[in-house]
Amino acid sequence: MTSLRNKTLVLTGASRGIGKALALELAKEGVNLVLGARSEKMLTTTRNACRKLGVKAECISGDVSSSNVAQELVHVANELGDFYGFIHAAGVLAPGPSIWELNKTQFHEVMDASVSAAHQLIRHAAPLLLWRGEGLAVFFGSGAAERAQPGIGAYCAAKAAEEHLARQLAAEAPPITTIIWRPGIVETKMQKDARKAKGGSAAKLKEVFVPWKKEGLLITPEDSAKGLVKFLKNDPRKHNGQIVDIREL
Repeated sequence: MTSLRNKTLVLTGASRGIGKALALELAKEGVNLVLGARSEKMLTTTRNACRKLGVKAECISGDVSSSNVAQELVHVANELGDFYGFIHAAGVLAPGPSIWELNKTQFHEVMDASVSAAHQLIRHAAPLLLWRGEGLAVFFGSGAAERAQPGIGAYCAAKAAEEHLARQLAAEAPPITTIIWRPGIVETKMQKDARKAKGGSAAKLKEVFVPWKKEGLLITPEDSAKGLVKFLKNDPRKHNGQIVDIREL
């Protein structure tokens, strides 16, 4: 893959955690960015930090599962010039409750953040990237996609669906380099929320998440972000449609 310098990417989940760290790492590499997240204030802070690193950066707050928000992200990125694709880092965990304890709104919030948002980004970005003849689509996956973990059932289902959606894109749009990126076990707000979870399956969830912290197995958002940027700077094309786990690099 050619260098990402001076190309423009859409990045979701950019207001905190891995998404924010990734925005800064990409900006250091000269990547222009259109940032998305629901928190306008924190998103603006990330945008301003990217601009200080000398790149063009814009931000659009809102729910990326909304067609209008996703369309605007892609439109602004295309207007910035040299639009090259997107990285979908946004997600919602909803830790603690057993699957039947989640109400419709809670369940859809988790599914929308991963699956519906991914689909909307594909809808609006893929035609432009196929016209260009190349591009990049990175979806944040998780080992949760392969297990039934009490306390995050909706998240497990959402990640399984998002990972399969990425494989569909790889099969249907080969010119777009499509990667399922598993960012490692990262100390983020999701991790902290899981360690403090409440609900019918919270105890079983804490049996998994609390030891990760106690045993020093968590990496920082910055280290996770650096891992993805390093991977993208090499030759991601040969991994098209595949899962790439930072712990196996």
